[in-house]
Amino acid sequence: MTTRISCVCPGKPIRRDRADAVLALTEAEFPQIELSFAPQCFEEHGHFAGDDSTRLNAFLAAANDPQVDAVWFAMGGYGSNRIAAPAMAGVTQAARGKTYLGYSDAGTLLGALYRNGIGNPVHGPLAGDIRREGGDEAVRRVLRYLSGEQVPIEAGLDERPTVAFNLMTLAMLCGTEFMPDLTGHVVLVEEVAEHLYAVDRLFFHITQHLKGVAGLRLGRISDVPENDREFGMTEEEIALYWCERSGIAYLGRADIGHDTRNAIVPFGVAHRANGA
Repeated sequence: MTTRISCVCPGKPIRRDRADAVLALTEAEFPQIELSFAPQCFEEHGHFAGDDSTRLNAFLAAANDPQVDAVWFAMGGYGSNRIAAPAMAGVTQAARGKTYLGYSDAGTLLGALYRNGIGNPVHGPLAGDIRREGGDEAVRRVLRYLSGEQVPIEAGLDERPTVAFNLMTLAMLCGTEFMPDLTGHVVLVEEVAEHLYAVDRLFFHITQHLKGVAGLRLGRISDVPENDREFGMTEEEIALYWCERSGIAYLGRADIGHDTRNAIVPFGVAHRANGA
């Protein structure tokens, strides 16, 4: 049975050589998969992979195509929020049976889809992660997952509904029309390239919007820039501090982050059937 996957870039573009590497790996190892990159993925409009309308139209074309089984976000990078409202307004019934997979800034669309009950949002590696050390295996893990093979998902998932977000992305979702109701959910967060004082500030914000969650788990906080003075707390101490102040259960670490070990986390509970 053929699985058809369409890659789009709702934020920044992917380099063509990286897309070519993903296509070559798919062709060599996954004959049951038809993978394509929307032409929009290679456009450049300032920071973005095409202007807002170009990125929106590429997303809707993939989401609304009844022949496409999954939409794989090829890159992160700021931009998903700029198209989220018309994207949610423009999806058709065909969009509701698909898997949508990515992380980082793509979490804005994953959150909006989850809030609106559209498809199966999944946190997992981007196609562009092939550029990282160990990227080939991260891409294989996604391709196996999207084609229905049994693959490992985040080891700490249990019977409770779960979501996973980049910390900055979640903070920007909070208080907007795209923020899903996370009552009773375990919330996983990760971050990259932010000072620890900024991580602290982000936790201050998100914990005000997570009342009623089942708990929070902390992924990797990586590539922390050097500041002119030590913050004086580790990332886990920050998470513990704000969870305690907010009455949120801190549930330990999670295997997510901006790296090729970034685990697959299906949103909710219903879409975990092909996890090992």
